[in-house]
Amino acid sequence: MTHVIAVGPQDDFAVLPAGEPLPAGWRATGWSGDADACRRQVAGHPRAALEADRLRLREVTPAEAAELLAGRDAGFGWLGGDPGEGSREAAGMLVRAHEAGRHRPGWGMYVLIRIEDEHAVGGMGFHGPPAGGGAEVGFDLHPEARGHGYATEALTALARWALTDPGVDTVIATTTPDNIPSQRVMERAGFARRPDHDGMYIYALTD
Repeated sequence: MTHVIAVGPQDDFAVLPAGEPLPAGWRATGWSGDADACRRQVAGHPRAALEADRLRLREVTPAEAAELLAGRDAGFGWLGGDPGEGSREAAGMLVRAHEAGRHRPGWGMYVLIRIEDEHAVGGMGFHGPPAGGGAEVGFDLHPEARGHGYATEALTALARWALTDPGVDTVIATTTPDNIPSQRVMERAGFARRPDHDGMYIYALTD
């Protein structure tokens, strides 16, 4: 690894030497490699992309989100053939934010792609751009992919990335009292329980 891909204050990407401090206002994306590989990645995916141990979090464009909302697969090789209901809901939020002029690159929806076979095993998304120092995130995992730690891995990667933004100091995730698996995911990702709100369990990760 000789270079890294960073994203700047205007959501533009740059290929920078590894091991050197990032320019003020720039954040790491999690992508790294030699210079040519990094340049190819920027050219092929001009949106934020994060690498975890077994997953690649690929940001969904507004056009792809519209396809998902319309019932299509948007070209992703979904495990089981189709995205889950939660992933389509995240796509709907992205489409509405884009139509309202509120969408910010990096702060929409991500597809969780399993690196070993390139299957999309779920989706994850922010509930709008950051506001008041906080960002709220939700996740959806295909039933066949549950129980392997993928949700924890993805939530950890996306939350840590969000906290590198100078305007974000807290990432929030919510779930219902009966959703024990989601609660365990948040706990394993380092989130701490906050006071309940409107019957929902609130979890937060801070910097």
